[in-house]
Amino acid sequence: MQSSSNPSCSSHSLARAAEALRCLPLRRFFYELAAAEPLSSQQVCANASCYQNPLTTDAAEDIFCWLIKLGVLRREVDGQGLTHRVRLTPMGTQLLNQWPAEIPSATKLRRLRHWVRRHWPRL
Repeated sequence: MQSSSNPSCSSHSLARAAEALRCLPLRRFFYELAAAEPLSSQQVCANASCYQNPLTTDAAEDIFCWLIKLGVLRREVDGQGLTHRVRLTPMGTQLLNQWPAEIPSATKLRRLRHWVRRHWPRL
């Protein structure tokens, strides 16, 4: 089944990415900023409004890589190629539009399920 607002995103992909947004420590503010301008992991870690729990730059990069894999973020490109900064994709914008306010937090069971999918994707 295909999504009506973005035909290239399957409902399975959207559901998986929506679950990630609910389970990861990034706040709506981060995604809104990433929609407006490219962000680096250092910028995110320096802005407490972007996350629920303090992050290291390595942890932020790990989250960025996961969200890129899910299709929520993409690496910014400049004249010399890919950069260390990320931006929100159209799919990410579509997901963000699902929630009028802060992204709702997932239950502990959902968080565990997401962690397993993220770290052992073949299980």
